[in-house]
This record gives sequence, C-alpha cells and structure tokens, in this order.
Amino acid sequence: MKKLYFKIENWLDERYDLKPIKEFIEHKKVPQYRGSIWYYMGGVTLFLFSIQVVTGILLLLYYKPGANSSYESVRFIMTQVKFGWLIRSIHSWSANLMVFFLFLHMFSVFFSGSYKKPRELTWVTGFLALALVLGFGFSGYLLPWDTLAFFATKVGTEIVGVVPVIGEPLKVLLRGGQDVTGATLTRFFGIHVAVLPLLIGIVLAVHLIFIQKQGMHEPESFKALPEEEKKYIPFFPDFFLKDALFWMIVFNVLLFLAVYFPWGLGLKADPLSPAPAGIRPEWYFMFMFQSLKFLPAHILFLEGELVGILFYGFAGFLWMLFPFLGIKEKKNTRVKPTTWLGILIVAFIIVMTIIGYLV
Repeated sequence: MKKLYFKIENWLDERYDLKPIKEFIEHKKVPQYRGSIWYYMGGVTLFLFSIQVVTGILLLLYYKPGANSSYESVRFIMTQVKFGWLIRSIHSWSANLMVFFLFLHMFSVFFSGSYKKPRELTWVTGFLALALVLGFGFSGYLLPWDTLAFFATKVGTEIVGVVPVIGEPLKVLLRGGQDVTGATLTRFFGIHVAVLPLLIGIVLAVHLIFIQKQGMHEPESFKALPEEEKKYIPFFPDFFLKDALFWMIVFNVLLFLAVYFPWGLGLKADPLSPAPAGIRPEWYFMFMFQSLKFLPAHILFLEGELVGILFYGFAGFLWMLFPFLGIKEKKNTRVKPTTWLGILIVAFIIVMTIIGYLV
C-alpha cells in the first residue's frame, strides 16, 4: 500500500510540483492551550455541510417540486425508497446540528477575540456564511409542502413584507405573487438548490483561504507566555486526526438522532384550511420570533413589529461590522465590555428560545 502511495505521489509531483503543498502541510501548527477545543467547531461545521451536500443530492434524485408533487415525492422517499427515511432524517438533523455548531463557532471566535486585526474579513465572511445557512433553513423548510411548513413560510414572508420600501416587493419576489402558492415552492426550491449553494460555495472558499493564509488565531493569554512554555502540534496529521475523531463522534450522534428520532412529515398543505394553533419557526429563528411577540402594537408612531425587524436588521449589520467599530478595551480589566456584550447576547438568545417553546 505504501509503495502504491509513493508511486502516486511521485507521479503527481513530477507533473504538478507538490513541494509548496508539502511545505505548507509540514509547517502549519496549531496552538495548544485550555481553549483549544474551540478550534474544532469550524471543522465540524464544514463536515456537517458536506453531509448536507451529499444527502441533498440523494434526495434530489427523487424530489419533484410542485404543489401537486412535492408532498407526494417526500412521502415516496420516506415510504418506498430504500433507506429514504434515513437519508431525509440525516439531512434534516445535520442541518440543525450545522446551525448549532456554526453559532458555537461564531461565539467562540467572538469571545476569544479572533475577529480582531488582521482577521476582520475572516469574521465578515463567517457572518455571511451564517446568514446563508439560515437562508438554507428558511428555504428548505417549505419543500416538503406540509401544513406546518406552509403556514410557517406564510408567517415568515409576511414579516419580510413589513420592511419599509423594499419589504413588499421582496415578499412578492419570494412568493412569486401575493400569496404562498406552488410558485413560492418552485422559487424556494431554486433558491435552495441553486442560488444559495453557489453563494455559500464562494463565501466558504474565501473564508477558508483567509484562514489558511493567516493561520490559527493565538489569544492574548497564549501570546503572553514565554516561548518555551508555548505548545504547538502539527496540523497534519496530529490536529487533522483529532478533528476527524470529533467528526466521527458528531456523526454517531447524528445517526442516533436520525434513527431514533426520525424526521416526520405532517399533513399536506391546504391553502384554504385555517392555520393550525402553535405555528412556530425553527429553533434558530425562535428568539427573534418570540421577542417580536413581546413588543407592543405601536412604539411611538411606528408599528411594534416594524421596530423589532428594523432593530434586528441594524443589529445584524453592526454585528457583521463589529471588528471595524474600533472599540477599545482596557487590558487590566478582568472581564472586558465586549465579553459582557457577548454574554448578554447569548443569554438573550437562550432565554427567548426557551420562552418560545414554553409559552
């Protein structure tokens, strides 16, 4: 086996000069300290994204978009296609796990200060990747064309329509008309399998190039250590093997969820039926949905819902540009203001999400 490996390596080396790649692999090192576990969040997110791509392609072989075919094709996948129910469950659960680890990755980057100079654009591309992943979640939710998906999409696009000036045209563009119909389903399918994959492919490529160019971030506490106390491990094979082991652990959790808690399919959507009680978005939108419900009908001369949407839009824009805001922190303070800000944001998201499921 080794002989075959070296033959292939030599064959490629003669034609494509693998020396720069070998030098890069051999010289790249990863800092080792108490918070090193957070380095694995980005890798496992990328691993779950690759599962999304593979299972999505498999589902695409049988899925037929359309008001008269989507629901039936999903039911066919779950009942007639061998292991179709498992592939769909893996696709759905991996999407949720990907969002979860992406949030973990984002906040670990924030709390460690990895967004600071010279990694500002790495943070921006990471934020854009999160926004696109949430777009995947929103567009993919409608594709089974069941009752909950239909009315949740109706509520979601109504919220989009509240935005001043561009809201109504954007709602009509998403829906393909004034109401959620088969045209909406077709558009969401196109966005889900063509537009978003193209955009996230570009964003992820740029994001990974930035990371590889600048290397792993070293926190201030690690930089302050004497050189003889700093510990590093080679990226390949040491860190890569640890990363792969973490992927396998997450993959086993994913299989457990898919097998023992298979993703269900509700009743087929009926636009003429009343909306069922308790319509809720996916858990990663719950904190926004629930907080909007707490707002009064009017705030000054504006509708409360509009104020909430504008607030989240502005807050998201500031969050993306956070590395450029030039916030200065005193080095002597035990807990920095940005740390308190991160704690408040995380606490708000968790509390609102819990309330959303309990109320």
